[in-house]
Amino acid sequence: MPGSRPENGLAFAWMLAHKHAMTLSPKPKLLGDRELTVMMASIMALNALAIDAMLPAFPRMAAGLGVTDANRIQYVIAAYLFGMGAGSLVHGPLSDRFGRRPILLGAIGGYILCALACSFATSFEMLIAMRVAQGLCGAALGVLVTSIIRDQFEGDAMARRMSTIFLVFMAVPIVAPLVGSAVLLFAGWRSIFDLFAIMAVLVLSWVALRLPETLAPENTTPIEPRALAAAWKQVITNRSANCYMLAGGTSQGALFGYLNSSQQIFDKTFSAPDFFPIGFAIIAFGIACANFTNSRIVERSGARRVSQTALFAFITLAIAQALAAHFAPGSLPLFLGLITFNMAMIGFVGSNCSSIAMQPFGAIAGSASSFQNFVRTIWAALIGALIGQQFNGAVTPVALGFLICGLAALSLILFGERGRLFTRPGTTRHVPLQ
Repeated sequence: MPGSRPENGLAFAWMLAHKHAMTLSPKPKLLGDRELTVMMASIMALNALAIDAMLPAFPRMAAGLGVTDANRIQYVIAAYLFGMGAGSLVHGPLSDRFGRRPILLGAIGGYILCALACSFATSFEMLIAMRVAQGLCGAALGVLVTSIIRDQFEGDAMARRMSTIFLVFMAVPIVAPLVGSAVLLFAGWRSIFDLFAIMAVLVLSWVALRLPETLAPENTTPIEPRALAAAWKQVITNRSANCYMLAGGTSQGALFGYLNSSQQIFDKTFSAPDFFPIGFAIIAFGIACANFTNSRIVERSGARRVSQTALFAFITLAIAQALAAHFAPGSLPLFLGLITFNMAMIGFVGSNCSSIAMQPFGAIAGSASSFQNFVRTIWAALIGALIGQQFNGAVTPVALGFLICGLAALSLILFGERGRLFTRPGTTRHVPLQ
């Protein structure tokens, strides 16, 4: 029955963890390099858990909340993504003004409360509202991890640590659906949200006990609306950066489109719901390998060449997906092989497009990054929701969505580069929109 709470098997454990967190020392001690890396990866992992761990629970969630349209349950993912996008504009300036530590602690605390509110949701509408709020808090996690590392390192030292953090973080989507499925063996779907709260309490405890403030007092920046507006205007009017920002968001939208309908594809299209966590892990592993490979080749080959080559491969694979959907609609191995390689191409395209889009804005990196992340995430969430809502029992909507996104991203890059591809410019100049 919607709103019932018989399966709150993890609530007691959360209460114990919460009680432990409240007894922690308020005076953090300086932590070492390795501990910092693992801590930052754990903070970022909370976002991946909040998205991927609940996918196996979609059928039970829909039944428990009385959702009769199977596609409608996808909004649980889209709501979180929209919240993350909107929150990207807020947390960076706040942490520049008030420090990293208080904003991070507050955001994790909000994440915990929203997770518990989702666990006790009495209607689908309440669940969606709380997921948006949880995404708003979750937006701080990625933003502040980057800021904390930047406070202490720069140049190659920063890049090396961010690369390590991201590699650890990429392991989470591989195992998250397996974790969600494991919870469902012993408890109901609501306990997955309890798990989010427990994990966040543990991370909050660790941060409160060990992480000092990393923003130097002399680097505190007041919040100035005019300066922010001027920085955002500079981003919007840069032709090349704008096009790469939207191209990266478009490719990410294809990923979100698959993510939204992934559980339904394995369940309804291939009648293999029990294989979903394993299939999802295989695809996530492909993305992780792509990001690892990209970190090794991009400096030698150039972000433009790598991303544009991957984009052509992405379009080719999307065509192959569409053909497979028509001629072999019931072949799970063929679908899994094609989409694994195609999602890997998104790993090359998305990260490099984001990097290229940031190149002209060294002097306003914080403001530019938050604005671009806001636009890119909202844009990708919209595209992903549109693709996901087209699910009709076949993989054709996903394949066509991938193809359209690939062609749209290529068109944006061609416009931004004035028709020149595979270049490697030594400098990036500001090109106003015309």
